[in-house]
Amino acid sequence: MHRYEVIIYWSEDDQSYLAEVPELAGCMADGKTYHEALNNVQIIIDEWIETAAVLGRPIPHPRGKLAFA
Repeated sequence: MHRYEVIIYWSEDDQSYLAEVPELAGCMADGKTYHEALNNVQIIIDEWIETAAVLGRPIPHPRGKLAFA
Protein backbone atom coordinates (compact mmCIF):
# COMPACT_ATOMS: atom_id res chain seq x y z
CA MET A 1 0.00 0.00 0.00
CA HIS A 2 1.27 3.43 -0.92
CA ARG A 3 1.27 6.39 1.45
CA TYR A 4 0.02 9.17 -0.80
CA GLU A 5 -2.46 11.65 0.59
CA VAL A 6 -6.00 11.01 -0.69
CA ILE A 7 -8.75 13.61 -0.62
CA ILE A 8 -12.29 12.21 -0.75
CA TYR A 9 -15.41 14.31 -1.21
CA TRP A 10 -19.00 13.99 -2.39
CA SER A 11 -19.79 15.24 -5.90
CA GLU A 12 -23.38 16.31 -6.50
CA ASP A 13 -22.74 16.43 -10.25
CA ASP A 14 -21.51 12.83 -10.34
CA GLN A 15 -23.69 11.56 -7.48
CA SER A 16 -20.69 9.69 -6.13
CA TYR A 17 -17.64 10.12 -3.94
CA LEU A 18 -14.49 11.29 -5.70
CA ALA A 19 -11.02 10.40 -4.45
CA GLU A 20 -8.09 12.50 -5.65
CA VAL A 21 -4.34 12.05 -5.13
CA PRO A 22 -2.83 15.56 -5.36
CA GLU A 23 0.76 14.35 -5.63
CA LEU A 24 0.02 12.22 -8.71
CA ALA A 25 -1.29 14.42 -11.52
CA GLY A 26 -4.66 13.28 -12.80
CA CYS A 27 -4.86 10.37 -10.36
CA MET A 28 -8.44 10.02 -9.16
CA ALA A 29 -11.27 7.52 -8.85
CA ASP A 30 -14.89 7.44 -7.80
CA GLY A 31 -17.30 5.19 -5.93
CA LYS A 32 -20.87 4.99 -4.74
CA THR A 33 -19.60 4.91 -1.13
CA TYR A 34 -16.66 6.53 0.65
CA HIS A 35 -14.97 3.15 1.09
CA GLU A 36 -15.54 2.15 -2.53
CA ALA A 37 -13.89 5.38 -3.70
CA LEU A 38 -10.95 4.74 -1.36
CA ASN A 39 -10.53 1.15 -2.57
CA ASN A 40 -10.80 2.24 -6.21
CA VAL A 41 -8.20 4.98 -5.84
CA GLN A 42 -5.71 2.50 -4.33
CA ILE A 43 -5.98 0.49 -7.56
CA ILE A 44 -5.56 3.64 -9.65
CA ILE A 45 -2.47 4.68 -7.65
CA ASP A 46 -0.86 1.32 -8.50
CA GLU A 47 -1.77 1.74 -12.17
CA TRP A 48 -0.51 5.35 -12.21
CA ILE A 49 2.86 4.25 -10.80
CA GLU A 50 3.14 1.28 -13.18
CA THR A 51 2.39 3.51 -16.18
CA ALA A 52 4.86 6.18 -15.08
CA ALA A 53 7.57 3.53 -14.66
CA VAL A 54 6.92 2.08 -18.14
CA LEU A 55 7.05 5.56 -19.68
CA GLY A 56 10.21 6.47 -17.75
CA ARG A 57 8.51 9.33 -15.95
CA PRO A 58 9.45 10.37 -12.40
CA ILE A 59 7.36 8.95 -9.58
CA PRO A 60 7.00 11.43 -6.71
CA HIS A 61 7.71 10.23 -3.20
CA PRO A 62 4.75 10.72 -0.85
CA ARG A 63 5.14 13.95 1.10
CA GLY A 64 1.98 13.58 3.12
CA LYS A 65 -0.30 15.88 4.98
CA LEU A 66 -0.48 19.52 4.03
CA ALA A 67 2.21 19.26 1.36
CA PHE A 68 0.12 21.51 -0.87
CA ALA A 69 -1.34 23.87 1.73
